[in-house]
Amino acid sequence: MLEKNEISLVDVDGAAAGLGRRAFLGASAAAVAATALPRVAEAGNLGLDGAPARYPSPVWVVHDDRFRQYMIGNTPMYREWTGSLWAEGSAYNAPGRYVVFSDIPNNRQMRWDEATGEVSVLRPNSYFSNGNTFDFQGRQISCEHQTARVVRYGWSGPPEVLAETFDGKPLNAPNDAVVHPEDGGIIFTDPGYGSHWWYEGTVRELELPTSVYHIDAATGALTKLTDEIFKPNGLCFSPDYQTLYVADTAPTHHPGESAGIIAWDVVDNGRSLTNRRVFTELEAGFHDGIRADRDGNIWAATAFGGEGIDGVHVYAPDGTKLGQILVPESCANCCFAGQHRNRLFICGSQSVYTIHTAAEGAHIT
Repeated sequence: MLEKNEISLVDVDGAAAGLGRRAFLGASAAAVAATALPRVAEAGNLGLDGAPARYPSPVWVVHDDRFRQYMIGNTPMYREWTGSLWAEGSAYNAPGRYVVFSDIPNNRQMRWDEATGEVSVLRPNSYFSNGNTFDFQGRQISCEHQTARVVRYGWSGPPEVLAETFDGKPLNAPNDAVVHPEDGGIIFTDPGYGSHWWYEGTVRELELPTSVYHIDAATGALTKLTDEIFKPNGLCFSPDYQTLYVADTAPTHHPGESAGIIAWDVVDNGRSLTNRRVFTELEAGFHDGIRADRDGNIWAATAFGGEGIDGVHVYAPDGTKLGQILVPESCANCCFAGQHRNRLFICGSQSVYTIHTAAEGAHIT
């Protein structure tokens, strides 16, 4: 079912451009802010009263011509499912051909089946889990808000607790995690959002600085990598695992501070970080979950910016904003799904969406 009205197809600077087979015009962010959001196709139903979705989709916004190589003109953005309160933590399982994601306030993990498009409850009591990922043995790793733990689901039995305290104090509320391929070490963020409201976990005072941590796969030792970040949120590696990117959602609890993405060089497979630098900053809204493609671009789910901002922002490795994918909701997370990892799965606040791209996700999840 199509929603809203279509908007005119123009570049961000308002100049017309030619259409190529895979290079189609984006929609103006300024125009979107002043008009209705672009149409979105519902899963299983291409249009209202049988009307088809018009190509190219106006959800694409071009800021830099380099973005055109990642755009597909003859594909719609689909709302696959709606019914969550705050969808988060998406991760793709290639053997199972599904995406797991968290509906945090409803205290459940959900499963989107790539083959059928169906969404079902994977775990009805997830301890208000947020971020999920899979290690290189296919085991699911989840960050739990309610228990303030990082856990790993094995082949049977209850999940294994990987981290729950540091220096004898409980973690704040782990948020998102990534795994290094060389030794299986896990890096996770601990901003404490699950400790601020009953809505997403358990209310408690934070006893530790908001930090980024490393779990040694062989010994289980927990090391604090850095606390030089206000609210460390989503994170991802560069394609070569030499850079770690972490979204900082600082404005939620630090008025006057900028939201953006911080980058560090990775040392010793993630056992330490160096060369901290600001990768990008936002004037409105904030980036949450982030992913890298094989060319080193960063795809950042974006929320609380309003029309023309919410959706997915895409940055080149040099930090230049290449473009956007507009979504009619705040977006908390995204991941690349499919056999070729070219289908972007997007967690909106109340719904989940997919859109095919000409990019390829850099990592297994």
